Amino acid sequence: MGNIATTFNEQIALLEKRGMTIDLEPNKAKEILLDIGYYRLGFYWHPFVIDDNHNLLSGIKFSDIINLYYLDVDLRNVITKYLNRIEINFRTKLVYYVSNKYKTSPTWFIDPKIVDQNFIKDIEKYYSDDFKKSNKPIKKHHQKYLNDKYAPAWKTLEFFTFGVILKIFRNLHDNDIKERITNIYGVKNLAKFISLMETLVLLRNTCAHGGVLFDLKVPKGISKIPELEFNNNDRMSLDSSIKVILFFLNKISTDREKDLENSINQLFEKYRNDGFVKRIIENEINYMYK
Repeated sequence: MGNIATTFNEQIALLEKRGMTIDLEPNKAKEILLDIGYYRLGFYWHPFVIDDNHNLLSGIKFSDIINLYYLDVDLRNVITKYLNRIEINFRTKLVYYVSNKYKTSPTWFIDPKIVDQNFIKDIEKYYSDDFKKSNKPIKKHHQKYLNDKYAPAWKTLEFFTFGVILKIFRNLHDNDIKERITNIYGVKNLAKFISLMETLVLLRNTCAHGGVLFDLKVPKGISKIPELEFNNNDRMSLDSSIKVILFFLNKISTDREKDLENSINQLFEKYRNDGFVKRIIENEINYMYK
């Protein structure tokens, strides 16, 4: 297709030429292409491209790709809900313990005695004019306190991303607070705790930006801790990343841990009789059906 826009009919003809079976009514296929888009759906058939001419693995059907797409959408919705719970819990602990230990420094996230310069030097990237305008409580704070360059940590950190929160944690000088928080989550090794959290941030960013989940791989592999066991010792797959979410949820709320486990099992159960998607779930996601 290159850099030239194409019509639905041209898109369908090209897919057929490359070996995909269009097993839906033409109008339905066009409706889906207008709804989701050829380019986005391409993320889901790309893993089945077999040569430089973009030909596809034999037997791939249009409905297979649509089912795989909606599996990914449902996974993203489920995972995002529980990642959000962990993110809020982690942020709350960080703000609470640091703010109460350093009461005379309400903007401790830019205090070089508390946080390393590696973070502080980049603060304008996070605490920008747009940040102040787009987050109502921050905007109101600056309207009320005209001389404040920054709002207090308990306001500011509510609007920083998971990744930025983890960066602040990593750059804290106070190892006692870092160890206290890691121990709350049942991790004894600080470096492994940060690595596990980085896995969650990767997942969070993938979900937030509409990235593909089913073939997601953790580049460096997930850190080993005694409480985490992975199918086939695979430390890179989505299933292994979900186990990291379950591990942290267990320390926050066992009810939420069970909710996530049930939600994932129910979602994958829907595809038990779908040969194509089931193979993806087992071989790419690395989930094991019971």
